[in-house]
Amino acid sequence: MEKQRILIVDDDENIAELISLYLLKECFATEIAYTGKDALALAATFNPDLILLDIMLPDIDGYEVCTEIRKTRQTPIIMLSAKGEVFDKVLGLKLGADDYMICLLYTSDAADEEDSVDLGG
Repeated sequence: MEKQRILIVDDDENIAELISLYLLKECFATEIAYTGKDALALAATFNPDLILLDIMLPDIDGYEVCTEIRKTRQTPIIMLSAKGEVFDKVLGLKLGADDYMICLLYTSDAADEEDSVDLGG
């Protein structure tokens, strides 16, 4: 029996590798794309059964990647993001994502970024 293929799209190498290692342990085949352009190319060549898609990518954001993939494929897409606003969820689902999950792996990074901002206090 052929393994189910999952495309992981995330510009954070540590998070992408962690997700990949977990999925490999669970007997899935994985590929990682670190940019939106790579994600579009791998969606066509790797032919994934599922795409885990981060929103904040360095070149093309996840919303645009989702829109482009939906033009040619109906592969299930789960958006993973630190963005938990209702607007972000609704937008992702309207553009064709099958689900939208707030990824807890991103929250410590967001907290670190907030701590590094000088609020002048």
